[in-house]
Amino acid sequence: MAANNNIKIRLKSFDHKCLDQVAKSIVDAVRLAGGRVSGPIPMPRKCDRYTVLRSPHVNKKSREQFEMRKYTVLMFVDSADPLQNVQLPAGVDVELKAM
Repeated sequence: MAANNNIKIRLKSFDHKCLDQVAKSIVDAVRLAGGRVSGPIPMPRKCDRYTVLRSPHVNKKSREQFEMRKYTVLMFVDSADPLQNVQLPAGVDVELKAM
């Protein structure tokens, strides 16, 4: 990693469209302020699958399967000042870590 990248941003969401929109707005805000940004780097998607019985007492062969997909994007920026004006939707989790 370059020496100028000192803040790691990890964005998590269940909706990849919101995640892409937030990543684009962060990149635009940092570049508009004259900062450097590396990313967005899409991480592997994580899928949690759950299988439940449709009927509580009988019909063991009748089951339903549900899937929950988690999307993650990683970014590196050199300054956190432009990030204060970025509007985030409710479904996106942001983690900031100084490096």
